[in-house]
Amino acid sequence: MTLRAFVHDLPQSDPPRAGQAGQPDQERPMGRVIFLCLIGGLGAAMLLSLGIWQLQRLAWKRDILATIEHRIAADPVALPSTPDPEADKYRPVRVTGQYDPAEIHVLTSVKDLGPGYRIIAAFVTETGRRIMVDRGFVKSRDRETRRPLGQAELIGNLHWPDEVDGYTPAPEIDANIWYARDVPHMAEVLATEPLLVVLRGASDDASAPRVLPVSTRTIANDHLQYAITWFSLALIWVTMTATFLLRTRAKT
Repeated sequence: MTLRAFVHDLPQSDPPRAGQAGQPDQERPMGRVIFLCLIGGLGAAMLLSLGIWQLQRLAWKRDILATIEHRIAADPVALPSTPDPEADKYRPVRVTGQYDPAEIHVLTSVKDLGPGYRIIAAFVTETGRRIMVDRGFVKSRDRETRRPLGQAELIGNLHWPDEVDGYTPAPEIDANIWYARDVPHMAEVLATEPLLVVLRGASDDASAPRVLPVSTRTIANDHLQYAITWFSLALIWVTMTATFLLRTRAKT
């Protein structure tokens, strides 16, 4: 038998059938597409849900602020005998009595006015109770200016401001410089009840401090910005997912 005849008699392998040799290459892009769709969908759903949650929080916060504003603007009542920091916060009150010369200066800053101090003064009511009154703001240069004393009828709101945290410096008692309205501590120094009335009506006396009434403007409400952030991230996520999908399809 010649070599040519021997080679001719060898078993011949069948050529690869259509779809067999190319099947792994075709399945790989398809798996990548499914993976991208899954990750993109889950990520977008999570980001959208966070945005919707912030919108719900926004509605909740607006209801709370509306309730507080309604309470702030209500008609004043007599000073409660045993005020509760939760139930009586922002409650408008009317008190008659006279100012005591003792006062505390709380460092602060007011827009368009610059740095200065809140004047927290001791006040003795006509019934003999000794409370604190937030008389308002004075500029730094007017800190030591004598303020009107004597008999007065005041209208203001009860307030227990939450201004003290772990970063608040301790007050400089000797220099009478405070960095927050710490009601219990101020009451201890001024020998009053832990009760603060923030004036809400401007005084006719030009030498009196500028009144800084209680307002909801100091209450943070950033839920709309948070919602916009989450929805923006969801849009970016979807755009990136679509871009990757188009690139994957172009390569196939």
